[in-house]
Formats: sequence, structure tokens, C-alpha cells
Amino acid sequence: MSEEQAQQLMYQMQMLEGYLTDLSQKESSLLNIVREAISATESIKNSKIKSDSEALVPIGMGTYMKAKILPNQKVILNIGAGAAIEKDQESAVTWIESRIKEFEIALQETNAQKQQVIANLESGKQQMNQLMQQAGQKQK
Repeated sequence: MSEEQAQQLMYQMQMLEGYLTDLSQKESSLLNIVREAISATESIKNSKIKSDSEALVPIGMGTYMKAKILPNQKVILNIGAGAAIEKDQESAVTWIESRIKEFEIALQETNAQKQQVIANLESGKQQMNQLMQQAGQKQK
């Protein structure tokens, strides 16, 4: 392998490391979304059990107000692009659970991509080690 090929291999490995970092960040974001969605479904389910319960509602800048949650109260869901819909609690839970499944699929795909990038990085490291050994033998 020439010096040019070695530099190209190093560049490819740097690009793969950057991509791996991006995938790790994406995976972390997806995990946070799934956790938040699970928490939302649990909150909705628990609000059906209790007759009247109080909750803290965020109003911005780390400020909260107490609010009374009535049983069988409608839920407003953000569906993206600045749009929201109102659903009964059962429908809201079903909708959120379907979104959780979508995010879990995205997590699996991201994890598979990460494994592929890790395998490619490992292959690149092996090629670099071989190159170093060849260069060491030529110097002797």
C-alpha cells in the first residue's frame, strides 16, 4: 500500500468515527423519546384510575402551575408540523404506543448501522496494522 492509500484509509476511518458519533447521538435521542413516550402513556393510564388528581403543568422557563386532571379528560397530541389533535385517553394511548413501535424500529435500524460502522472501523484498523507491519519490514 502506498502512502496515498494509507492517507485515504485514515480519512475513511475518521469519516466512519464521525458517522459513529452521529449514530450514537441519534440512538440517545431516540431512547429519550421512547422513555418520554412510555412515561406519557403511564401518566394517561394512571389519570384514568384516580378520580381527581393534581399535576404540575410546565408553562415555560422551569415554571409550573398546579392543575386538576379529571378522569376521562381528552388528551391533546402534538402530531408534528405545529399541528395537534384531541383524542380520548384510550385513543391517545394507542396512538402513542404506535409511535413507540416506530421509534423502536428506528432504534433497531440505528443499532444495525452502528454495528456495521464498528465492523468497518475494525477492518480499517486491521488494514492499518498490516500496513504498519509492511512498512516496518521494508525498513529492516
